[in-house]
Amino acid sequence: MKCISKYLVSGLLFVSLLFSTTGCGKEAEPFSNPYPVYSTSATDFSLQGEEKDALPEYFASSLCVGGLTDVGLETTDAQVCEGAGLFNTATNQILYAKNIYGKLYPASTTKILTCYIALQYGNLDDIVTVSEKAADMASDSSVCGVKAGDKITLRDLLYGLMMESGNDAAIAIAEHISGDTDTFAGLMNNTAASLGATTSHFVNPNGLPDDNHYTSVYDLYLITNAAMQNQTFLDIINTNAYTANYTDASGAPVSQEWTSTNKYIAGTETAPDGITVIGGKTGTTGEAGYCLVLLSKNSSGQNLISIVLKADCKSNLYLLMNEILQQYGNS
Repeated sequence: MKCISKYLVSGLLFVSLLFSTTGCGKEAEPFSNPYPVYSTSATDFSLQGEEKDALPEYFASSLCVGGLTDVGLETTDAQVCEGAGLFNTATNQILYAKNIYGKLYPASTTKILTCYIALQYGNLDDIVTVSEKAADMASDSSVCGVKAGDKITLRDLLYGLMMESGNDAAIAIAEHISGDTDTFAGLMNNTAASLGATTSHFVNPNGLPDDNHYTSVYDLYLITNAAMQNQTFLDIINTNAYTANYTDASGAPVSQEWTSTNKYIAGTETAPDGITVIGGKTGTTGEAGYCLVLLSKNSSGQNLISIVLKADCKSNLYLLMNEILQQYGNS
């Protein structure tokens, strides 16, 4: 599935803006500065030199944009999940697709967006004081083990967030960046929308279950595609073991060793030949099932984002991920 023309995308956007602006039964107001739409033929063949260079950069010009048809399901065990996709960010192709636009619960893959926002707005050397709310996680919740009053760097919290999938770290990060989790959720939604992730709605920074907290395979691709532009993000998701050193509420030193929940990074799952895993984010809840967002490189050195949401068990999650990468990753 190849990207559609970026000029067609702009045309569709123009039509969408037109209808959303005028509404039903209202006469359209003239645009004072209408969004420029060019045909592919006119742009590619008629315009030359400075005239062609002056054309605007379209939003989707560097993104994978596909149709509504599923791709590749007949050769994989696609029935084990609700949604999956494989995106080649070098060629802008969608190589595998199952229900990539459907609303699904993201579980802890939410933390990719939380990490991205923290890297955009925070200072890695900031000292964060962990609140009672951040430390007060359910006994069965995934945590990195910080306690109320702990003083820890934002950098360390991001490792705890992405490696140990710390729900406590997510709350501490959100409160540090925005003051409270509700305000941070608003920032999450605004950021997601700015990336084109318009199927998503977030109400918390960690992905704990909520009917109003959802995304899609395609939106997670868009969010991960943005996050992977940051080298610190890549460093974090590529780390198997990390030692965090900080102080508790009394000022006494604390040291914790965190390990990755990603089986590829942990070395308990082997990627197909020709695929080099960089990292990713796992997620599991009863409502979301077993989820994995993975960033890897194929044998040509091209970046791949592969996603499986709501798999029925962990073994099938990695089974399907390997099938997708093996059969389509080097296409």
